[in-house]
Amino acid sequence: MTVTEQLSALDSILAHGDLHSLFQPIVSLGERRIIGYEALTRGPSNSPLHSPINLFGVARHAGRLSELELACRRSACRRFSEQRLEGRLFLNVSPESLLDPGHQPGRTLQLLQNYGIAPSRVVIELTEQSPTEDFDLLDNALHHYRAMGFSIALDDLGAGYSSLRLWSELRPDFVKIDRHFIDGIHQDAVKREFVDSIRKMAKASRAEVIAEGIERPEELAVLAEMGIDLVQGYLISRPQETPLRDAHNLLPKLQANSPPLGEEGCDLSALLNEQPAVQHDRPVAEVLEAFRSQANLNSLAVLDEQQQPVGVVHRHSLSEALLKPFATDLLARKPVSRIMSRDFLAVEIGQSLQRASRLLTSRARQRIEEDFVITHNGNYLGLGRVIDVLKLITELKVQQARHANPLTLLPGNVPIQQCLTRLLQQQRQAVVCYVDLDSFKPFNDLYGYAKGDEVLLCLAQCLSERVDPACDFVGHIGGDDFLLVLGSDDWRARLNLLLEDFQGQARRFYTSEHLEAGCILALDRQGKRQEYPLLSLSVGVVRLHPDTCAQLDAGQLASLASEAKRYAKNLPGYSLHIIDTQKLSA
Repeated sequence: MTVTEQLSALDSILAHGDLHSLFQPIVSLGERRIIGYEALTRGPSNSPLHSPINLFGVARHAGRLSELELACRRSACRRFSEQRLEGRLFLNVSPESLLDPGHQPGRTLQLLQNYGIAPSRVVIELTEQSPTEDFDLLDNALHHYRAMGFSIALDDLGAGYSSLRLWSELRPDFVKIDRHFIDGIHQDAVKREFVDSIRKMAKASRAEVIAEGIERPEELAVLAEMGIDLVQGYLISRPQETPLRDAHNLLPKLQANSPPLGEEGCDLSALLNEQPAVQHDRPVAEVLEAFRSQANLNSLAVLDEQQQPVGVVHRHSLSEALLKPFATDLLARKPVSRIMSRDFLAVEIGQSLQRASRLLTSRARQRIEEDFVITHNGNYLGLGRVIDVLKLITELKVQQARHANPLTLLPGNVPIQQCLTRLLQQQRQAVVCYVDLDSFKPFNDLYGYAKGDEVLLCLAQCLSERVDPACDFVGHIGGDDFLLVLGSDDWRARLNLLLEDFQGQARRFYTSEHLEAGCILALDRQGKRQEYPLLSLSVGVVRLHPDTCAQLDAGQLASLASEAKRYAKNLPGYSLHIIDTQKLSA
């Protein structure tokens, strides 16, 4: 298709408004609900400009990007209104269109008024395709959006030319992490560190994080474990002209996951307060009387006809609402849905205490005095107190620190024993790996204990980088002995990478002379000088199957792993020996 034909096709599209708006849901994992939809645009299905890449590329080349984006927003607002979609509408806007001298502020607000959409429900999502240099002008443009009640999101964080500076300068309400850092995050410790850093920065700047581009259940599980609450991607739902509306049908895989092996398996039952709730159509006067008659009542959950939570009324917010002149008289007969907060957290009772804590602390607007909702399969059970979660988490952290190895800070023997017990109780399929350093004592004797500690820290780091936090565990037995539990199917590849990683890392601890010789000279136990090979790893592996878990206890499982390690150490250099529990029971 020639340039002239492309421009002609663009003219036709803009003249007739021949655009298709698709909507992709953004889901809250904690609340099990769709919080909004991102509007995405496609050209005519029979046109070379059907692809958004081609469509926006031609418009940019023709200098008509602002015109096209306005047409896209018009189409999205119309379809969003026609379908009566709930939640927020995320509209993509490029900074270069906002900085276009021909850009006319106020058009988006006019569109929303035409289609009956409140500005507070709209998020302007900045998509950066080219360098942004005039931050002052861009900030001024966005100030107008904020003044009208819009929220701001920064798209593809980490992918653009200046996205971190945009975050710093513009202080968006939402930040969306680029797909590159989500792809394979369950297998990449560096990506997990990056995403966790983004989560912490977002908490400090009171922004909410959205992980987009999720395509694998393993990615979703790791993000949930890390405390990322808002998610989007093909795994959850592809963009559709008529999108799904029920989040409970979108997240079955996550609900089925077991707690990570490194966590205590307790659910939220101990935190449950079986507080009665109110229906969404009950009058405000009844709710007000409930708070007056119960001095200790802090919050009330509001339910729909299906007994699912749709909002929460907090004592402090109720008081604020009734402070306005004549508010009591005006609101008394109105339904409680008029004054309830829709910005609440709902957590499934089966989730672990640690996951609940991460969801609570990741919420920028969560107040310590605000209760959260506890559900079972989406139905209301009761309320939980944030302060109770924080107290229990503090107790667990103190206990974990007490039993951690003082050098590597990895879990020590007590949590290792607990992990193996949970593994057998849950009847999981996994491999238990006893990892031991070869030739470590002569290295220690020759290079000194400080250098030896560096080697142990290096191995601890290599082990930690090979685990998937959603289903694996790494602990430090003591000295140069470590325990690794891998629940993922690709455990062989992970162990091979571990051996390769450590082999490459270990070279930096030797002098060039020893590297060239391929060995060191040190005293043996009888005080005689002897050649010892360079550091290597011996790994004893126990393959555990669900049908053999009942035949073992934690002590027997640890003994099998130790036995496999002894076989591996009888082999020279990097070695691995496997014991299969199914063969033992045959």
